[in-house]
Amino acid sequence: MHAIIDSLFTPIGDDGMIGILLILNGLKVTLFVTFFAVILGAVLGICTTLMKMSGRWYLTWPAHIYVSVIRGTPVVVQLVILYFIVLSALDVDKITAAVIAFGLNSGAYISEIIRAGIQAVDKGQLEAARSLGLSQGQAMKEVILPQAVKNILPALGNEFIVLLKETAVIGFIGGVDLMRAGEIIRSRTFEDVVPLFTCAVIYLLLTYSFTLLLSRFEKRLKQSD
Repeated sequence: MHAIIDSLFTPIGDDGMIGILLILNGLKVTLFVTFFAVILGAVLGICTTLMKMSGRWYLTWPAHIYVSVIRGTPVVVQLVILYFIVLSALDVDKITAAVIAFGLNSGAYISEIIRAGIQAVDKGQLEAARSLGLSQGQAMKEVILPQAVKNILPALGNEFIVLLKETAVIGFIGGVDLMRAGEIIRSRTFEDVVPLFTCAVIYLLLTYSFTLLLSRFEKRLKQSD
């Protein structure tokens, strides 16, 4: 009990910093980065999928290179290179750099998820839509994509959970996310158990809550079929 009070509810340094407030601020950063990175990743994922399926080499090749580079390198390496090299001259703050880095990373994986979802729809659906007079774009928008979204929803939810946990490396560029907040408390109080288990429990609660919400949403979609 003393360890909890000393780590989370009393000043942990000469600057009067309180551990629990540091944890809450770190949690806010983690959720902010995850939310906007998912939005950026979804936009990039859709664009990349369309480029790969266009059949034009000048669109297909850049999309393939982007997906291959992102999937072939660790996210922490991408984050460090983006912040310290690519964006170093633009004076971009750490949180914005993290959103861009994780959005770029997520976009590559989401594009593969969307592509798999579209390919899982029976080809006859597209042919039937075209035979009814719909254009290629209308057929994709009105017939294929609604079915593909249902197919990829579990995978998209899993991607969000993975991204939420991957943001724990923001500390590599000096950002204070949830995990980094725990590390700061640990370094100041020399207490390992309380800050690290606090971070682990918060991550667990976040992922479990999102999984539960996604599961209920999937059930509603099935009921509407």
